[in-house]
Amino acid sequence: MTFKSFVAAAALVAVMAPAAQAQTSQADVLTIMKSSFKERGIAKLDRLDQNELQKQCSEYSTRPMPAPMKAALEKAALDDVKYPADGRFLGDWKVGERIAQSGVGLQFSDNEKTVNGGNCYACHQISKAEISYGNIGPTLYQYGKLRGNTVEIQRYTWARIWNAHAFNACNIMPRFGAAGILSEEQIRHVMALLLDPASPVNR
Repeated sequence: MTFKSFVAAAALVAVMAPAAQAQTSQADVLTIMKSSFKERGIAKLDRLDQNELQKQCSEYSTRPMPAPMKAALEKAALDDVKYPADGRFLGDWKVGERIAQSGVGLQFSDNEKTVNGGNCYACHQISKAEISYGNIGPTLYQYGKLRGNTVEIQRYTWARIWNAHAFNACNIMPRFGAAGILSEEQIRHVMALLLDPASPVNR
């Protein structure tokens, strides 16, 4: 193939690609994805199934979602948050630190007895001492020191961890409570990491 014919072919692909993409439905994409993955251990193909919110976010991934729809999805997510029945929001920040540092769980090499971690440092700075952390999410350093530890802040933080879609419908933060990634007790410990004045987060 000459350079000239290569350029012509590339131009043709560039012109045809948008039309081909427009004809690819979400169902087509799901079929292609499921054909590319194999179930191994506890990692099953049902992980590729989207809930209603995820379907809508995929539908509007290339254009703005109508404000009423976004608000309705966020309200539904917030209404579904399960707050601790005993009203106790905070656990042990030292345990919370271990959960935040741990990235194990829900992988094909794990099993049903594996205790999931939060892997929080993959996306956030949490303590000043940590030198390696992700920046997909905002820094959480001094989270409680800046916001206080009122009941309102505790309820907001709990809801954010339980299902962050309640505050931004199409964000990518895991739904730690709603998806069953962390238990209620684990979330209490992570809450303490963020809000306890003795935690390294707030020193």
